[in-house]
Formats: sequence, C-alpha cells, structure tokens
Amino acid sequence: MSLIEKLQWRYATKKMDPSRSVPQEKLDQILEATRLTASSSGLQPYDLIVVTNKAIREKIQSIAWDQSQIVDCSHLLVFAAWDNYTADRINAMYDLANEIRNIKSEAAETYRQKLLGTYPLRDSEVNFTHAAKQAYIGLGTALIAAAYEEVDCTPMEGFDPKALDEILNLKKKGLRSVVMLPLGYRQANEDWLVNLKKVRRPKEDFVIQLD
Repeated sequence: MSLIEKLQWRYATKKMDPSRSVPQEKLDQILEATRLTASSSGLQPYDLIVVTNKAIREKIQSIAWDQSQIVDCSHLLVFAAWDNYTADRINAMYDLANEIRNIKSEAAETYRQKLLGTYPLRDSEVNFTHAAKQAYIGLGTALIAAAYEEVDCTPMEGFDPKALDEILNLKKKGLRSVVMLPLGYRQANEDWLVNLKKVRRPKEDFVIQLD
C-alpha cells in the first residue's frame, strides 16, 4: 500500500486483540520516527513512555474511562511533556547539538541566549502548554508511523492527567502527561468501527489555496 492507502486503512481502533503483540522491529520504527520528528527550537520538550506492565496498565485503565485498548493493546505509549522550560534543559539540548555536530555555531549560540532570556522567565503553565503542543506533533508522527507499519492505534485524551502522573511518578521527573497512544492489532469481529467508511471533509472544503 502507498502511504495514503495506509492512512485510509488506519482508524481509531476500538477493540484490540490482546493475544497479538507488535513485533519489536515495528515498535522500534514507530519510536524512532517519533524521536526524529520536528519540535520547536529543536528542544524535544517531552518524553515518550512505553508501558507494557499489566498491573500498571490496569491502574491506568481505571482512571481512563475504563477503555479496553489500554489493557488489550501490545504497548501503551504515553506522551509526557516537560512541566517547565529551565535553563538546564535548554542548555542540555544545545550542548548536545554542539557535541553531535562537533561545531559551535555563532547563530545557534545567539539563539540559545534568546531562549534562555525568554522561556525560563515565563509562567510555568505557559511553558507546559507550549511543550504539550510539541508532544502532539510527536503524536501525529507516531500515528503516521504506526499506519506505515500497519499497526493499529488509538489516540486518547480521555483520562485523568493528575492521576496518570501519580501512577507513572511523573512529577519527580519534571513531566506531565498529555496524551496516550495504545499500539496493537484490531480485533475486527468485535470492533463496531472497523468496517465503517472513513469520514473526512472533502479537499475543496479543507484546503484553502491562496495564489
């Protein structure tokens, strides 16, 4: 299938087959695609948590509207954004860039100082909201990568973030949960959505062309 055909194939899977596991090589591709995705100023201000522990997933299910995909999926991804932008976090990413590129760019250093003079001074909630938006860019990439690998998934916002943060001990890591993505395989005979046509606005009502 082409990429578009695979995106037409994917849907928000409502019932997953608990007997099927996503092969490690497919999981690795999805995780790597997400790691390589774009983020504002290259800061990657979120972590990607992979949960396979059954007991932990059962706890998460109890604070997530009892959605069965959380326990029936193969791997549960949790996108957790930085709770704030700090000088240490910003410097760590720019130091890493210098190390990997083996060069200290004057333009990059100027931009680093611009960030250091702006982000850490802002309200932490403003910074978390910005970081959370970056996590959603990662989510979009993960959705496309999963479709490419023909792995089913369901993006989820239906959970208690504070409770999830507590379950995963995120506060101590300086993180806050944003969105979850169960990965697995559809159980077609029990999924009411599987055979319904995908509904999207037509291109002429979606794309605005300015010539």
